[in-house]
Amino acid sequence: MAHHDDNLRFFRARHAAFAQILDTRNDDEALLGHLLDEAFDGFEQALQARLDAGAPVACDRGCATCCTLRVTATAPEVLLIARHLVAADPAVCRRVVQRIAEADERTRFESDAQRVTLQSPCPFVDDEGACVIYSARPLSCRGHASHDRHACSLAACGQVDDIPYSVAHRMVRSLVQNALQAALRDAGYAWGAYELNHALMLALSQSESEAAWRAGEDVFADAQIDDVSPAEMASTFDWLKGA
Repeated sequence: MAHHDDNLRFFRARHAAFAQILDTRNDDEALLGHLLDEAFDGFEQALQARLDAGAPVACDRGCATCCTLRVTATAPEVLLIARHLVAADPAVCRRVVQRIAEADERTRFESDAQRVTLQSPCPFVDDEGACVIYSARPLSCRGHASHDRHACSLAACGQVDDIPYSVAHRMVRSLVQNALQAALRDAGYAWGAYELNHALMLALSQSESEAAWRAGEDVFADAQIDDVSPAEMASTFDWLKGA
């Protein structure tokens, strides 16, 4: 019960922090940065407090075994990555955008299981296995970690089904992302979770996508993932907030 109460308190504190940013920044261009600084810093601080010292995470630079899975992201995360790409060296940007387009074409309508079978690499993983958008990577990537690198390799080959994932990473990611989505919903912004490659193609093809999102448009609606219905998600957010 104490752990459950801690999670509720953490969710409500994060929700309040996001709500304050949304209230004071409104349509300011700095909104994305402030929201995601809060999200990513809150994630890291809470994670460090929860990690079990007896079960170290096996993930490290150069290990991209799990980077064939579907990645979902909120609109602020998609827009931050789009900003990151546009600000990069033009040649690098063109190369990565081409890889995003190719990955989107291969996997847009594929399930998680089908993506693993396809072994389609994430377009952001370079030839050395490093993430080229690491500092801007979404919460779904930050919240996915394993205690056994070998088990990940076996799972990627279809030899095992279960991987000892970090429960702390998953829980903190869920609490932070849900708090962000709930605050976005309350403030009248599009608050869905979107398939990353598809949403990025939409963002990069529309120069005014960030301004349109800040104006309340759901610019990534075509890429929305509805594994859980929006109505059910909204009901869960209201319960978590204590409404």
